[in-house]
Amino acid sequence: MLIVDDDRSNRVLMRHNLPGEEVDIVEASNGQQALAACREHEFALILLDVRMPVMDGFELAAALSNDALTREIPIIFVTAAGDDLTRIKGYAFGAVDYMAKPLNEQVLASKLRVFVELWRSKRQLHLLLGVLEERNKKLEEEISERRRIETLVRHQAQHDALTSLPNRILFLDRLDTALERAARHHENFALLYIDIDGFKPVNDNHGHQVGDELLRHIGQRLSRNVRKTDTVSRLGGDEFAIVLEEIASPRAALQLGLKMCEVLAVPYALEMPEGPVSVRIGASIGISIFPDHGRSRDDLINAADAAMYRAKRGGKNHAVLAEAPSGSSSVTLIRDRLAARL
Repeated sequence: MLIVDDDRSNRVLMRHNLPGEEVDIVEASNGQQALAACREHEFALILLDVRMPVMDGFELAAALSNDALTREIPIIFVTAAGDDLTRIKGYAFGAVDYMAKPLNEQVLASKLRVFVELWRSKRQLHLLLGVLEERNKKLEEEISERRRIETLVRHQAQHDALTSLPNRILFLDRLDTALERAARHHENFALLYIDIDGFKPVNDNHGHQVGDELLRHIGQRLSRNVRKTDTVSRLGGDEFAIVLEEIASPRAALQLGLKMCEVLAVPYALEMPEGPVSVRIGASIGISIFPDHGRSRDDLINAADAAMYRAKRGGKNHAVLAEAPSGSSSVTLIRDRLAARL
C-alpha cells in the first residue's frame, strides 16, 4: 500500500490504522517519490493527499491514469476540503473513494480493510484465471492432438499404406458418391479396373522391396494423368481402379484407358539402396460406363472386371470397353491394342 502525504503526522496516523493483517507499506512525501515507488512496486491501494507542493494529488492521479501499469490501482483521496466540486474533480481523476481530514480512525481502518480484502480477492481471482487459462490451453492442445490422431487414423483406415492412394474402402465410398451424383444430374461416369501385367516377375527377379517401389511409381503415374475430381485407388496387390467423373463419352473413357496403358508401359528407373533398377510392365484395363453397363455398384464393378479379363485374354497391355448387358440396347464394343506388347 502506498501512502502519499507531505505531512508526516498524517502518514503515521494512516499507517497505525491499517488492518491487522500483514500489509507492506511504502510512504512518499511528494508526487515524484510516489511515481518512483509505483515503478518499483505493485500496489493494492494508494492513499493520496490532494494538496501537496510541486505536484498535487490530482496531477499525480492523472499521471498514474495515463500509465498502463498503474491506471488500475484504486486511489482514495485524502483532503481537508470537503466541498462537492473537489470530490467531483477527484472522481474524474480516478478516485474510488474520498476521506476528509481530520481522519476518523475507525472509518479509515474499516475502509482500508475493505480495500485490502478486495485486492486479495482480485489477486486470487487473477491466479485462478491464470490456472484456468493454462488448463484451457492444455485442453485445447489435447483436443488438437486428438483430432490430429483421429484424422491420421481415419486417413490410414481409408488409404493404402504403400502408395497413399485411397484403398478399397474409400474407393467404394467414392464410387457410391459418383453413382448418386450421376443419377441425380443425369450424367455419365466411367470405372476403370487396372491389373498390372508382368508385376510378378519383378517381385521374383528383384525382390518385394523393388516391387513395392514400383507400385508407388505406378500410383504416381496414374494420379498425374487424371483430374483432381477423379479418384485413383489401389484395391490390393497389383490391382488399381479409377473413377472418372463426368465423362464426355464412352470413347473418351476408352481413350484415357489406352493412354494409361502407354503411360504405365514406359520403363521405370527405380532408385534403390543397392543401386538403380530398371523394370518394364504393362497394364490390362477394363472400363464400364454408368448407366450403359449398370446402375449399381456391383453391376459396374463386375462389368469392368470382366472387361479387364477380356483384355488379358486378348494379349494384355490394352484397354477394353465393357459389353452391353444382355437385354439392353446394344453398345458397340471398342477395343484397341498397343503396337508394342510386353
